[in-house]
Amino acid sequence: MFRVLVAALSFGCLLLSALGLSGCSPLALFDALGPRDAGARLSLKDAAYGEDPRHRLDVFTPVGNVANAPVLVFFYGGSWKSGSKEDYAFAAQALAAQGFVTVLPDYRLYPQVRFPDFLDDGARAIAWVRDHIAAYGGDPKKIVLAGHSAGAYNAVMLGLNPAYLRRAGVEPQTIRAVAGLSGTYDFFPFDQGTSIDLFGQAPDPKGTQPITFAGPNSPPAFLATGDADTTVRPRNTKSLAARLRDARVPVQERIYAGLDHADTLLALSITFRSKAPELSEMAAFLHQHAERRQLSSVQMR
Repeated sequence: MFRVLVAALSFGCLLLSALGLSGCSPLALFDALGPRDAGARLSLKDAAYGEDPRHRLDVFTPVGNVANAPVLVFFYGGSWKSGSKEDYAFAAQALAAQGFVTVLPDYRLYPQVRFPDFLDDGARAIAWVRDHIAAYGGDPKKIVLAGHSAGAYNAVMLGLNPAYLRRAGVEPQTIRAVAGLSGTYDFFPFDQGTSIDLFGQAPDPKGTQPITFAGPNSPPAFLATGDADTTVRPRNTKSLAARLRDARVPVQERIYAGLDHADTLLALSITFRSKAPELSEMAAFLHQHAERRQLSSVQMR
């Protein structure tokens, strides 16, 4: 079904290109034409969280009166080389309809930057959220992170390695939980073009891996993938989940039958939500841990 949709959307982009409209991608067309969750709305567009043109974010909120709601920052994927928040509004709106004030940031991409600059961008976006999200009904003490693919790496790494948040002036315990969909968490040694280009110059290669930082002070994690994913192998999810469980960190690990790499993103949409209960399961986990009490000073990282 998904392959048929991609073919149809790709053909649609070809038609638009023939009409002189450039910049179309199948995902952008899907985002523009697909149905959206009615329980949320776009409340802020293109807010600047830094000086670069890609340091911009959007805020989606649940409909109705929103106060002290949990806040979810969603990072999209694209191998750290491509992507735009303009193509992921369907995902952000779906998450907002689940009761989260949802923030969707852009971040700098290769070749403009390499590791760890996109993580520093994510941390700066979180600093903006801490300082400004109350104006949109969000509680800055209830922040959770989520992402798909490379965005899952960003979300999980920011949660597990406190160095990036601290550089941005954010206390690590600000993050109540993380969720990763089809993420890359354990891919050293670097043996592919993308990983070599982006991470190959890091002075400490193992320090680029989220699994390196999994420990007893890590935030609770929802980790999901599809058993048909050949882009980012499910072993990434399995190995990180096992490491966190060994450290006695709350983990919900889900391997969805028949889903491939793109499916775990599209399952957030109304169109493909029947593929797996991913959205409801992830939302329930994140709500549970967003509402947990603040850690004591002894437990703070």
